[in-house]
Amino acid sequence: MALALGATASACNSSDNKKNSKDLTLGVVSGWSEGEAATALWKKMLTDKGYKVSVKQLDAGPLYAGMAQGDVDLYVDSWLPNTHEDYWKQYGDKLEKLGAWYPSAPLTIAVPNYSQLHSLADLKGKGSQYGGKIIGIEKSSGLYRVSQTKMLPAYGLDKEYTVTTSSTAAMLAELQKAISAHKDIVVTLWRPHWAYSKFPIRDLQDPKGAMGKPDGVYTVARKDFSKDEPQVTDWLKKFKMDDKQLGSLEDLMENQYKGKPDQAVDAWLKANPDFEKSMTG
Repeated sequence: MALALGATASACNSSDNKKNSKDLTLGVVSGWSEGEAATALWKKMLTDKGYKVSVKQLDAGPLYAGMAQGDVDLYVDSWLPNTHEDYWKQYGDKLEKLGAWYPSAPLTIAVPNYSQLHSLADLKGKGSQYGGKIIGIEKSSGLYRVSQTKMLPAYGLDKEYTVTTSSTAAMLAELQKAISAHKDIVVTLWRPHWAYSKFPIRDLQDPKGAMGKPDGVYTVARKDFSKDEPQVTDWLKKFKMDDKQLGSLEDLMENQYKGKPDQAVDAWLKANPDFEKSMTG
């Protein structure tokens, strides 16, 4: 579905049709919990201000392409400068960076707390114990690219291991299944993520820095968005969330109101009554 939506992007609304309108389209990648949480939050806050907000669920590649074509107005989960580097190189001249709302977001390789592994270097020579697999997420993700093409070679693991690809939801399901059975597993992950509070897991040390320096999580918009929507741009530039705020919203969305993001946001805003006013008041 995501690829189909991306392929038909050019047939959708262009940015010219959106100028001075109250219709906004937000892009989101399914399973990337911080992006799902921030998107649902902004959908609610913009709707409260009279905007008609639609959300398009896309893979990362089609999402960036859709923004570059003007069919997606905003994306609040752009990891820069490293994780989404390839997409920024390809489309950055047709996009606007509105600011980082979460300042330090590292890519990680995680294991259960009971694992005998402590460092990425400890994986050497143990490929057979893990079926030669590090459980990954979407192939279109920067996390897959960094893990497969940078981390594995840096530690001499590229002949022993492959980073598998499926979906974030599938990776988390495998993680939960392994932990329930007290079996060893290695997964690609990132911070912030609700999995760190739900599961007994920890990050493997990365002494070579192969996973890269932490990114900022940015809000990115189509070209000329700030010109067309100066008020919304001002609101988004003020957007910040700390670990406690984001973690509590993710918990509501993933564990208490699963599949009901609007209810999760309503509950979160009731518990954080000053937040919306500080952003859009």
